Amino acid sequence: MIATIEYNSRKYKIDLSKPLDISIAIDTSKENVNAWYLDDPKIFPVSDGNWIGSVQQGADVNFNNIQFNPHSHITHTECVGHITEEVYSVNKELSKFFFLAEVVTIAPEQLKNKDFVISKKQLQNVLGNKKRDAIVIRTLPNLSDKKSMRYSNTNPTYLLEEAAVYLKEKGIEHLLIDLPSVDKEKDGGKLLAHNAFWNTQGEIRMQATITEFIYVSNKIKDGTYFLNLMVAPFENDATPSKPTLYEII
Repeated sequence: MIATIEYNSRKYKIDLSKPLDISIAIDTSKENVNAWYLDDPKIFPVSDGNWIGSVQQGADVNFNNIQFNPHSHITHTECVGHITEEVYSVNKELSKFFFLAEVVTIAPEQLKNKDFVISKKQLQNVLGNKKRDAIVIRTLPNLSDKKSMRYSNTNPTYLLEEAAVYLKEKGIEHLLIDLPSVDKEKDGGKLLAHNAFWNTQGEIRMQATITEFIYVSNKIKDGTYFLNLMVAPFENDATPSKPTLYEII
């Protein structure tokens, strides 16, 4: 299933039958990825008197409740409403879903305080003069345990404010990263990278999004792809998402 896309006066071809899923699902059958000090997600059958919504337990259908937090338990996409007093919904602000994206791999730098970070210089090195709608950041080491990592109280890697400012000035509208947050786990509420990327001190970039908790397999090479940023239709600051890449033929 070959599609031809005309973008900025250039034509690209992609194979829609070969999607590259970079999302992490909720899977309660094993240890689920988790952050922000919450209990694990739960998927359980509805119970109403003697009736239990499970075919294995005699019901005619499986009828489950799902209890989770998008920021803690699954790949999710968020809009500026995540950090503003005024309520904004990512389901309303994100109105386009197909973008030219650059996949990059970065080994975080260690600061004197021993934090690991992504700097402006590192992003400049991997992006150069490229103009992209989206950036997909894979951090090293890139082990499969990212899909079940317990991040609470581990002070994960984060973006320096200068790095977020650079992406904003570069015109990147969609930032995807394989970490629980673009900001330091405990920063006293400053959220420097979030604020810088969304430009909350100026004209807010309402259309810009941040997607966290992705997982980019080592089989996916650095380079240019088309990104389909699929989101679940929740009217909320953040929603579960399924970002999918398509290799350019």
